[in-house]
Amino acid sequence: MKLTKALNRSLWAFHFNSGSCNGCDIEIVATLTPRYDLERFGVKLVGSPRHADVLLVTGPVTSQMADRLRRVYAQMPGPKVAMVIGTCGLSGGIFSTSYNLAGPVDQIIPVDVYVPGCAPRPEAIIQGVVTVIAKLERLEVGERND
Repeated sequence: MKLTKALNRSLWAFHFNSGSCNGCDIEIVATLTPRYDLERFGVKLVGSPRHADVLLVTGPVTSQMADRLRRVYAQMPGPKVAMVIGTCGLSGGIFSTSYNLAGPVDQIIPVDVYVPGCAPRPEAIIQGVVTVIAKLERLEVGERND
């Protein structure tokens, strides 16, 4: 059974900062402004992972945040999609040699969409959201209930 179109038109996103410099966070907020208007795709930031369809993760995962990231991901109802925003989340970026780094996000939780850049432009984040929507259209109910 395919997912309803309602899910693809009303994505609720939860933002998780796992130790970044806040450059990516500023760009996420910029995509919500009227200039880029991410809400035209139905994306809304929510304050609880229990209400979210998409997990937006920024920054490298520090040792303190690894367990918290797993817990937040587990609290999300399925089908769920994880989206990593920024180079630090992809590879550790400039923090890759840090003693306190648990690794990039994909070593902690499964990642569906990557948005590279330091800090990625709002256009790149919007392209990532469009990719998430396309991925959710192909998912079947129960396929991604990790």
